Amino acid sequence: MQKKFMIALSTVVLVLVLSSAVFAQDTFKVGYACNNFNDTFQTFIEDHARAYAEKEGVEFVYSDGGEDILKQQDQINAFIAEGVDALIVVPIDTSAVEPIIEAAQKAGIPLVFVNRNPFSDLDPEDYPENVYYVGSEESEAGKFQAEYAVELLGEKEEIGYAILVGILSNQGAIARTQGNKDALKEMKNYKLLAELNGDWQRDQGMTITENWLTAYGDELKLILSNNDEMALGAVEATEAAGREDIIIMGVDLIPDAKQAIIDGRLDASVMQDGKGQGEGAMKVALAALRDEDPEPYTKIPFVLATPENIADFE
Repeated sequence: MQKKFMIALSTVVLVLVLSSAVFAQDTFKVGYACNNFNDTFQTFIEDHARAYAEKEGVEFVYSDGGEDILKQQDQINAFIAEGVDALIVVPIDTSAVEPIIEAAQKAGIPLVFVNRNPFSDLDPEDYPENVYYVGSEESEAGKFQAEYAVELLGEKEEIGYAILVGILSNQGAIARTQGNKDALKEMKNYKLLAELNGDWQRDQGMTITENWLTAYGDELKLILSNNDEMALGAVEATEAAGREDIIIMGVDLIPDAKQAIIDGRLDASVMQDGKGQGEGAMKVALAALRDEDPEPYTKIPFVLATPENIADFE
């Protein structure tokens, strides 16, 4: 009888130990390395990644690279040294991610790039092992802007346009700008007057637009911006100059941009889904940690927001 009791007790203990092991394996720490929290939209992505981590009981640590490549690499190495189970990274320079990939692979942990795709020229099946991307097809944002501009301005009148570009080393800025150009290159009445980087900042968007208004006068009829912050700077400049006739569009649909569309100050924005990207990146990281074999590329669609459909965006 005592022997049977001891066997039963041992079985219960073994089950409890195994259950505890499974639970321990499901308690993770994830490091989130942002490019720059001075970029308003990046704060939205991080907020949603953090919220999903908290919901899942995941320890969440973060860093701000301040647009310094070496600083971000040091921060990622520090995350690895403190024992994170996975990394989520918004890369500062998408062409300089090899040290980040090498560090993650050496540590044997999943690496999820979010928002900025360092593999835009690769098929997802060719991504490095245990490395993933969650984000949008950046050229689509530029295409959506340009197509809506043609819808508003037509194909007959001569249209001079300018592009407010983000940071030149950023793949998203490059692709959005190219999306603008590709969509308008067949439109013979659209002439590119200027393109200049405003580093995603509202004040720079305003200053650049002020200079364009002086340089091009009435010839300038359309401004396409890589993001909402620069677009809102352009809005401030055109309003101050009495040039509200100029069509201005942004990308991201941040709250200020949404309100500007409602107020009739901004003509459109292409919604970039910060929740989809932030939650999506955390979901992929956890799926990889749980051996659920996530897809290498999770696409988060862009959606054009205009005065006609702005009420649909809550």
